[in-house]
Amino acid sequence: MNKAKLATLGIQHLLAMYAGAILVPLIIGGALKFNTTQLTYLVSIDIMMCGIATLLQVARGKVFGIGLPLVLGCTFTAVTPIIGIGDKYGLGSIYGAVITSGLIIVLISGFFGKLVKFFPPVVTGSVVTIIGITLIPVAINNAGGGQGAADFGSASNITLAFGTLLAIILLYRFTNGFFRSIAILIGLVLGTIAAGFMGKVDFTPVKEAAWGQIVTPFYFATPEFHVVPIITMTLVALVSLVESTGSYFALSDMTNTPIDDKALARGYRSEGLASIIGGIFNSFPYTAFSQNVGLMQLTGVKNRAVIFITGIFLVTLGFLPKIAALTTVIPTAVLGGAMIAMFGMVVSQGIKMLGSVIGETEGNPMIVACAVGMGLGVTVVPQIFDILPESVRILTSNGIVAGSVTAIAMNIVFNMLPWGRSEKVKSSSLDSSMKREAVSTKGKELPKNKSYGQVH
Repeated sequence: MNKAKLATLGIQHLLAMYAGAILVPLIIGGALKFNTTQLTYLVSIDIMMCGIATLLQVARGKVFGIGLPLVLGCTFTAVTPIIGIGDKYGLGSIYGAVITSGLIIVLISGFFGKLVKFFPPVVTGSVVTIIGITLIPVAINNAGGGQGAADFGSASNITLAFGTLLAIILLYRFTNGFFRSIAILIGLVLGTIAAGFMGKVDFTPVKEAAWGQIVTPFYFATPEFHVVPIITMTLVALVSLVESTGSYFALSDMTNTPIDDKALARGYRSEGLASIIGGIFNSFPYTAFSQNVGLMQLTGVKNRAVIFITGIFLVTLGFLPKIAALTTVIPTAVLGGAMIAMFGMVVSQGIKMLGSVIGETEGNPMIVACAVGMGLGVTVVPQIFDILPESVRILTSNGIVAGSVTAIAMNIVFNMLPWGRSEKVKSSSLDSSMKREAVSTKGKELPKNKSYGQVH
């Protein structure tokens, strides 16, 4: 395959993940009240870190790199926790939690396969659903123009938001293949063009942005370490690892590349290292992007060289703030329209994950009910457990932590302890772990769980 074709395919993968990659910093930066200069830098550093994380994973070393054609980016499951930590504890706590959670993943990477049993689809599906539901209000507020905006809910904002959403829906419905995979990106471009005709696009940030920049560690804040943020981001990281495992096995099948426990450990370790570097450079945790796995299935091209080139492109874009500044001119209402689709897909993915297992046992519906109820309830009324001791409130003060812990604990009681194990609803509904394919490695059985979803 010649260099021109490799570069073209690399750009195609970049476009497929670009909307998801830029939306995360735009949403988080907007929620944390970053100014235009800060937001431009945040987008730049996130894009660069996506490239670094991708290169770490595509490599195949003795310690890091699973050696599969994976593209990495920040998952939307991290958005709500990061905003919550920033609001309550400050920016430094975000980066301290990201770094620490990454370090924990590096340390447990060798035996994470043994912990996967605590994160079956009924648990991960509940957590993803909780996160998706708590993201929806952010999308609706932005669709109105942004909370506190002088023109909140104006006709122009509503028109732009739902016009963008309609464009995304139509593209998704009436296009196929690559164009469907970049429907969100095209929708954002069309919405911004429409906003330009309405006088709602200001290109001043692009004019003022430099063509190049020097990347600086701890640009926004130095890390601070607090227990609740660390627990929260570690839970998010563990859920992300479970999701990434699905991508690892999918690509293993597609590329006919067997993976064993050592390969999985290298993959997990790379994601942990990417989070550590992300925290140092005031960015985010990183995990495998499933849309690029889907693009490989579509094109049939599974060459690691293509993804390596994608990683190089992403790193290069990180040093070009003027390109990043282009994303900051997208009006809030246009972002809101796209967010409705993106965040709705998070909820949809959570429901999909639960749909295949919720009826497997009598206990699973109760696990989901209590986990989602606790997670959403604590998010809406966080002061309900203020009477409890501080040591206990670590697990009850954050909706995602409360929901996750509830799901894990109830799954142990209903499905893992012999005296508390739920009965099967149907005799033919075998335990999901028995239904999944397994990869035998040196006498060990590794779960090939295709029920794990990926959310970005």
